[in-house]
Amino acid sequence: MIDLAPHVAEALGAGRPVVALESTVLTHGLPRPANLELALRLERVVAEGDALPATVGVVDGRLRVGLDAGELERLATEAVDKASPWNLGAIVARAGCAGTTVATTLHAAAAAGIEVFATGGIGGVHREAYDESADLAALARYPVITVSAGPKSVLDAAATLERLETLGVPVVGWRSDHLAGFHVGETDLSLPARADTLDELAAAFRAHRTLGLPGGMLVSQPVNDGIDPATLRTWVEAAHADARARGVRGKGVTPALLAALAERSGGETVAINLRLLEANARLAAAVAGALAGAPAPGTTSASTSPSPKEAL
Repeated sequence: MIDLAPHVAEALGAGRPVVALESTVLTHGLPRPANLELALRLERVVAEGDALPATVGVVDGRLRVGLDAGELERLATEAVDKASPWNLGAIVARAGCAGTTVATTLHAAAAAGIEVFATGGIGGVHREAYDESADLAALARYPVITVSAGPKSVLDAAATLERLETLGVPVVGWRSDHLAGFHVGETDLSLPARADTLDELAAAFRAHRTLGLPGGMLVSQPVNDGIDPATLRTWVEAAHADARARGVRGKGVTPALLAALAERSGGETVAINLRLLEANARLAAAVAGALAGAPAPGTTSASTSPSPKEAL
């Protein structure tokens, strides 16, 4: 029940760089028509980096890797589900349509043989007891590099990093020694590894796989020009208090908190989110090129990393 688009299968067969993209940014991230514009923009960013974009989604009960323009438009305009590993089977069984979360996109990418995935922020450990994202287990299960801007700002970043350590997920800072903070550039949480070149990232991932270690690798890329950490903490505390007062629970917590941050910041958090999505897609394309042995954009050698401006 997994369909690999012919152009994606051809690229993978030829050893060309491919980057998987999730579709919840399309189905649940932005209002219409900005959602479709963003999805198409992220695909263009990957293509500009000399890699093939493969957006993942569920269409008529099929988990599709490499959505075409018509499928993207359907998911952008119809009322569809959000597919996580715990409900994916049920959605497929009833021939439904859905956007795929980080966890589900990782599953599809691994099944297709795609080694690099670009997202915005990962899910993680919430403040609420027992609330932990399926993203963490997926990062530990599937042999894929995930390029992100760290855990979403409404999460417990320290607990999320501890959980990643417990699960054995290598977290590598891209030109940084600290975990990226999604809406803020960096947290104060130290990372176990840092990479300043594409070769270093590729070598770390290949060594992880060669050692027979399970799962993939999380690349943490700090966003440029993030929000002041103290200001963001104030907004996050207020958003949590409001959500508790309204009795928001379960899967509704994260969307409610992010919406509250967008309102309190006057839209600044949304603008940062869009910027980091593009930056992560750009870096993911460069990483995919390094893994495929292709030169990074604007260079003549696979061992040369892009300039900070190109990579970010």
